[in-house]
Amino acid sequence: MCGIIGIFSHKPIATELYDGLIHLQHRGQDAAGILTYNKRFHLEKGTGYVRDVFDQDHMERLEGNWGIGHTRYPTAGSKHGVENAQPFFLSSPYGIAMAHNGDLTNYQTLKQELAEKDRRHCNSSSDLEVILHVFAAKMSELNPANDIFENICAAVESVFSRTRGAYSVIGIIAGKGMIAFRDPHGIRPFVCGTRTNQDGTTDYIFSSENTMYYPLGFKFQGNVQPGEIIYINEKGEMQSRVLRKEQFTPDIFEYVYLARPDSIINNVSVYRARLRMGQNLARAWKEKYPDVTPDIVIPVPFSSNTAALAMAHEIGVRYSEGLYKNPFVGRTFIMPGQEKRRKSVLQKLSPQEIEISGKNVLLVDDSIVRGTTSKEVVKLVRDAGAKKVYFASACPPIKYPDFYGIDMPTRSELIAAHMSEEEIKNFIGADILLYQTIDDLVEAVTRRGEHNIDRPSMPYLDGWYVTGDIDIQRIEELGKEKGTFKVPLPSI
Repeated sequence: MCGIIGIFSHKPIATELYDGLIHLQHRGQDAAGILTYNKRFHLEKGTGYVRDVFDQDHMERLEGNWGIGHTRYPTAGSKHGVENAQPFFLSSPYGIAMAHNGDLTNYQTLKQELAEKDRRHCNSSSDLEVILHVFAAKMSELNPANDIFENICAAVESVFSRTRGAYSVIGIIAGKGMIAFRDPHGIRPFVCGTRTNQDGTTDYIFSSENTMYYPLGFKFQGNVQPGEIIYINEKGEMQSRVLRKEQFTPDIFEYVYLARPDSIINNVSVYRARLRMGQNLARAWKEKYPDVTPDIVIPVPFSSNTAALAMAHEIGVRYSEGLYKNPFVGRTFIMPGQEKRRKSVLQKLSPQEIEISGKNVLLVDDSIVRGTTSKEVVKLVRDAGAKKVYFASACPPIKYPDFYGIDMPTRSELIAAHMSEEEIKNFIGADILLYQTIDDLVEAVTRRGEHNIDRPSMPYLDGWYVTGDIDIQRIEELGKEKGTFKVPLPSI
């Protein structure tokens, strides 16, 4: 779920890329990088938060009007070190730089194929390096006298043909311009915008989310379509083409947890989708527990606030932010290691006892993945004096691994993969546990908006993998390949 941004401008853009990455910090906390182009590539990247990676000297060295940036959320390879931090670049042909968001399911076999067939060495364990080499290998084969856009289309078609998985990619070709393309199923989000300058020229922006468009002066234009390639040449002229049209299956977890609520993804408001999740949860609560009315509804901040607000309104119960979240502690879902996640819950959440003590509390969270966070939160609320603690999840039970860019690659760490809902309720210590149904979640996301979604991608919920190359044996293989920093659930 990494964050990516690319800006093609008519003025220096290092500072704007930095500001854009700050808006995408929630999508990755492990590493960050910025690459700019001004007749040569200028690259700065490192581990940690955006604010810790870059300083004033870096900004001054990042010269140029074209640039790409990345915040890393590790789903593959080692978390430690900077070798997997993006962007990456190759010197030949032309000079090509890329940043991406996604995950390949055939990474290992393609990496070996690149070494043996294409004589190209991958120096990291990043999926992007494979994509970059596939693209560059095809560009090297093509006649440079051909139309550059036609060559780019052929190279992207090669990526589509040789890779399996999810990817949204932004790239720069030295002396030629900027490119942006998205996998044919559109699994990971990818949006774009424009900015008109006083002299009539147009600047372009591509990114995982549109959260930075307003402060940077860009106007949201929509999505990079599944299977589409967009090319901005050195004169600022745009060309685009949809190379493949497959079933459109964007990831539904973006709406549940990953994206910021002020984002519009696939022409659906994340905020409105979460409101509808809360409405559907409230309807299910009233049907299943008509005689149980909590005294107060409290979200587990922050990604569940919107759903909790709607649920409280629908069941006629006061909404309260009874848990205060320290904003300087990272998102526990994307922290490596069970013990670190558990400690982080205690560090970042503080109960407001005056809101909790003596009450029957309904907690609303976006999801239950490993169960450890939910267990700690329930205990926190009980220790603050709650009489009873009910728990509602805006996401259905997560039972299967994900190989398209979310950190869920082993079933052993997914509590719903080996426990019933009753057992999960007892494990987290809740008096009542209510899960959203898959049908209600899909309805909440697709109810409004001209989204053209054929079917959401949610393999972690229903076990359906759109790329068609995942079975039980492959799940085990990928779990080993991508399980470098996975920690299994504790035995209970």
